[in-house]
Order: sequence, then C-alpha cells, then structure tokens
Amino acid sequence: MKAFAIAALAATALTLSACGENLGKGQPLNVVSGHIVMGATDDRPAVGYFRVEGGPQPVQLVAVTADLAQRVEMHESVRENGVVTMKPLLRADVPAKGELVFKQGGKHLMIWGINGAAVRAGKLPMAFVFTNNNNERILFDMVIKPAEGAAGGEAAMDHDAMGHGSADMGADKAAPDAAKK
Repeated sequence: MKAFAIAALAATALTLSACGENLGKGQPLNVVSGHIVMGATDDRPAVGYFRVEGGPQPVQLVAVTADLAQRVEMHESVRENGVVTMKPLLRADVPAKGELVFKQGGKHLMIWGINGAAVRAGKLPMAFVFTNNNNERILFDMVIKPAEGAAGGEAAMDHDAMGHGSADMGADKAAPDAAKK
C-alpha cells in the first residue's frame, strides 16, 4: 500500500510540474470571438468573421471546416487598380502573442449550405485548423445572425460587383441593391 501511495504522489508532482511549465509559455492559441451573417437568399453564401489570439509561437490558419455546412472557404477582399476583388486564401498568419482578425472588407469566410438545424439553433460548430506542431484543431461555435434587412443584419460587400457573379461566389450577405437582382 505504501508503494501505491508513493507512486500516486510522484504522479501528482509530475502533473503539477508540467502545469507549471505551461504557465511560463503565455496564453495559448485560441479562437476568442466570431459570428456568421446569413446570405440574403438561400442560394447566397453566408459570411463569417472571427478573431484568433496567437499563442507563444507563430502559426498559420490553414482551414476552417463545418460538418453542418456544404462548403467553407477563406477569402480576402483586396483593392487592385482601383477595383475591389475577392481572392481565395490558402492560409493566414497568426503572429505569436498577436491576433488574426477576419472582418468585413478584409479576410472573411464564405459558407455555403448551412444545415437548417444549425440555423434554427443559432450557431454553427466550426473547426479551425492550424499549422503548429500537431496541426491543432480548435472547435468554436459561431453565432448565426440574419441577413441585412432581416432583424438587424449587417451591411456587406457585394461579391457580384467584384466579378464573382456565379451562384457559388455571390454576395455573402444582402447588399442594398440585392432586392433589384
């Protein structure tokens, strides 16, 4: 019985010392906020915005996935020759102890075919995949908001006006002129 007690004490001491090691490394990588704004119509993709706080080492976000959506892509709006265009992103840098922000007019998620159950629940569980040592995945529930004009949605960029006029690349949210289309 004494041997068991000594082994248990040793295991506890090792566990506590491992916790102490992590204290000196600073804040861990974490998704700290985010939301989705639904498309104006069912054939329009939703758009997602979020903020990631960097951990002790720089990493890259390489994917965002959702089991309850048909497709999720990372995009960035950029101005070239006076025209705003949207380009796909393969990865986005998260600086050590810094932050990565996906926001309106910049980096954002395009989300197609969100399951009705997730919309009714008001949240979409998403997995954020990073390039750290173990390809860390952080699960985060993104709150779902209605499209503009439907109970207080947000203004949005019109992807049709940026040369992405197919149904796949349509406006990520209602634009003021969306009713005319």
